[in-house]
Amino acid sequence: MTDVQTDSKRKNRAMLLMVITAMMWSLGGIFIKLISWSPFLIAGVRSGISGSIMAMYMAATHTKFKLNTYSLLAGVGLGFSATLFTIANKLTTAANAIVLQYTAPIFILIISALFFRQRLAKRDVIVVCITMAGMVLFFLDQLSPGNLLGNIFGILAGIFLAQMFVMVGRGGDDDSTRMSGILIAHAITLLIGLPLGIPMTESVAGIEVLYVIILGVFQLGIPYVLYGIASRDCPPLACSLIGMLEPLLNPVWVAIFIGEMPGPFALAGAVIIIATVSWWCVRTGGRS
Repeated sequence: MTDVQTDSKRKNRAMLLMVITAMMWSLGGIFIKLISWSPFLIAGVRSGISGSIMAMYMAATHTKFKLNTYSLLAGVGLGFSATLFTIANKLTTAANAIVLQYTAPIFILIISALFFRQRLAKRDVIVVCITMAGMVLFFLDQLSPGNLLGNIFGILAGIFLAQMFVMVGRGGDDDSTRMSGILIAHAITLLIGLPLGIPMTESVAGIEVLYVIILGVFQLGIPYVLYGIASRDCPPLACSLIGMLEPLLNPVWVAIFIGEMPGPFALAGAVIIIATVSWWCVRTGGRS
């Protein structure tokens, strides 16, 4: 087998792993909806389980834990994003929560321009404006206080997720920094979630314990390990586009099993955001 064939086989395998990863990520919406606990407790317990899996993976692969500016700020970004997304998923529709979180690439552009003096190309400015217009549509649907607050938390989740991506990017192509950031994120989410979530949770049913285990193992734990493996051979553009399966599938599972449907304006906003971000990824090769 030639080197070209070997590389092609490795890329195809990595892309398949990325598809599996995105599909497993998409399970978050349905199981968060099925658990009656405080969103803080759901996020905390889920991260405790997922973090344990990540720690075991790092130990098995001899990946060193690195505590530096990039891994710490990446961990803060991902930890807050995970918590805010869980809260958003409880307050608004699963479709709104996940799509608004996936505006992260747009906030990557804004953060890079504001804090790192990176000039935005005309194309980038247009993409930001179109995406912002799509976000506005979410606020034209279901204007109850809960849904409004949930949409705001979804956007905040996207901002903090963007922080994670920016810090990982500035940390260089370093598995230790990336994996350490994820591990730090789980620790932060656990430390925030348990003390805040336990007093706000009235009861814990056995089936709900099973659901949160599924979240910790199959929706976050294993997918993050698979992502770490896939990202070595899957091109950034392919990872970005395949990852778009999550905001597409997440509301589908919720619609099928719970019957929750986004409103027409939110649906139009979702189409605009997903199409715009996908186009931007193709045009830039997944880089700002």
